[in-house]
Amino acid sequence: MSLISLPCQATMAELQEVQITEEKPLLPGQIPEVAKEAELAARILLDPGQTHSVETPYGSITFTVYGTPKPKRPAILTYHDVGLNYKSCFQSLFQFGDMQEIIQNFVRVHVDAPGMEEGAPVFPVGYQYPSLDQLADMIPCILQYLNFSSIIGVGVGAGAYILSRYALTHPDTVEGLVLINIDPNAKGWMDWAAHKLTGLTSSIPEMILGHLFSQEELSGNSELIQKYRNIVMRAPNLDNIELYWSSYNNRRDLNLERGGDITFKCPVMLVVGDQAPHEDAVVECNSKLDPTQTSFLKMADSGGQPQLTQPGKLTEAFKYFLQGMGYMASSCMTRLSRSRTASLTSAASIDGNRSRSGTLSQSSESGTLPSGPPGHTMEVSC
Repeated sequence: MSLISLPCQATMAELQEVQITEEKPLLPGQIPEVAKEAELAARILLDPGQTHSVETPYGSITFTVYGTPKPKRPAILTYHDVGLNYKSCFQSLFQFGDMQEIIQNFVRVHVDAPGMEEGAPVFPVGYQYPSLDQLADMIPCILQYLNFSSIIGVGVGAGAYILSRYALTHPDTVEGLVLINIDPNAKGWMDWAAHKLTGLTSSIPEMILGHLFSQEELSGNSELIQKYRNIVMRAPNLDNIELYWSSYNNRRDLNLERGGDITFKCPVMLVVGDQAPHEDAVVECNSKLDPTQTSFLKMADSGGQPQLTQPGKLTEAFKYFLQGMGYMASSCMTRLSRSRTASLTSAASIDGNRSRSGTLSQSSESGTLPSGPPGHTMEVSC
């Protein structure tokens, strides 16, 4: 891992670019197309990534780069939720089979919030952890270091808020946003009271788990829940996690307003699981955004972390989102075409109304689904 001290005002000549790995020769006797696809898939899965740390006005930030930059294409930049790091938050999604078609076309930058990277030392007592706004202000330093001009942001929970704040202050560098479990609102008095009461009977790790997963999931105690309960409860950097948790609970209101001056200037896909802890917050966020620029995906049977529980469905939605932005026009919707049926419930997204305006069903035999423009609600139950 390299540690670079780089002021945000660095000139372009001072920036370092990610090294490009050469293609390996084809194996003898293989069909060129098949060999190339097999080799590419293997390289993607085995790519360990290049981890870097950059100094910013608010401290050091660590991120891992996978792949090589593609001409005239943005980087996919991810930001994880509280209690997780980029691997525990996104690995299930980006290692999913059908996702390889996407990531071979984009370089990826996975950001770890300060102190959340693997092996991170515990911050000293009294350390002033950055606010979510300050975490957003670290992103330009990452892009300057990599010499990247634009991104498609993919964030979960606190990470979704951070990318939202960044997109509002740097709209020219954000081509699209995928926001999972976004809560754009500051905590109100009722939220604070409930938070304090919960703190009297629950530990901070338990509160974080309640933020990540629904009560039904936690009560069911599935293998996935046991795994993530262990990740949070036994985290060696738990003190750091608590600082990130505190910053999230002290976030400011994004003050989004449909038709107002404060809104996203790029296409947005909002994602939440049905009955997830943040369902109401995401629905409210949807009501504040431009319906012509926004897709709202509510995923059935996905719980609080759809990128972990339903990576296939989320991959399909992400492909449609990219197609709507003009990328991957020839992409094959492989997962949904293998399904027996795929049903999408389309809804008008006017003034936050959740009434359903029509239903669209299509059998798997056609193998395709309409990709249409943003501005609709999809409930995926396949």
